[in-house]
Amino acid sequence: MIQSTKPELVIEAGRAERQYWKDLWRYRELLYFLAWRDILVRYKQTAIGIAWALIRPFLTMLVFSVVFGALAKLPSGGVPYPILVYSAMLPWQFFANALSECSNSLIGNANLLSKVYFPRLIVPLSSVIVSFVDFLVAGMVLLGLMAWYNFVPSWRIVTLPLFIAIAFAASMGTGLWLAALNVKYRDFRYIVPFIVQFGTYISPVGFQSNIVPEKWRLLYSLNPMVGVIDGFRWAILGGNFSLYIPGFLLSLALVVLVLLTGIWYFRKVERTFADVI
Repeated sequence: MIQSTKPELVIEAGRAERQYWKDLWRYRELLYFLAWRDILVRYKQTAIGIAWALIRPFLTMLVFSVVFGALAKLPSGGVPYPILVYSAMLPWQFFANALSECSNSLIGNANLLSKVYFPRLIVPLSSVIVSFVDFLVAGMVLLGLMAWYNFVPSWRIVTLPLFIAIAFAASMGTGLWLAALNVKYRDFRYIVPFIVQFGTYISPVGFQSNIVPEKWRLLYSLNPMVGVIDGFRWAILGGNFSLYIPGFLLSLALVVLVLLTGIWYFRKVERTFADVI
């Protein structure tokens, strides 16, 4: 008796670590497709489209300017309070949006994960890129505020790309942790909104971090977004704002730690995603 066997096709990642990162580059078109798809879906059938990326931070800036500037009368360092707030609102909204998008990115692409091999890192990375597009669009409001108040930034503005890269790293690292954990523990979908809401008030978005007593500044900088936000203000506001170097270095070290451990943990559990989902 002759037994026929059907050929079996197995699709899996290369076992060598180098192969994975090569695959990440090879599948870059998939990254572009996922990011573009998410951008189109987010603003599909909305009356004003991508303008929502401008409206949300602008309205939040107005509220913070009234509460902290007009009512609480907190110091603004000699710059218009709306510019002070919005220069912090940009990196914070980028971070908050990235967390929200990343945490559900793997669940939202469950069908794709279970059918074909590609570096799973592409999925949360595409979510961060979508949030970065919103960040770039929202930056136009800051330009408008500067024009309105005749505010001219100093030479420090050339360092802004460095702080944008740090914000991207913080968003990516935290997003990888949440994306991986949310696959196994679905409770994280409820925790993320709390993290975003709570973080808004413990981060120096509506106020300057220098109002924190000196003895608590280093401890306060354990929030990685403190260094990111202070860096943005230092670059945008020029001589009107000083950078607390020890706190910034601590925040930077934490951002690097979160990014590296996020990549490590994501890669560790990546092979189980298709089974768990």
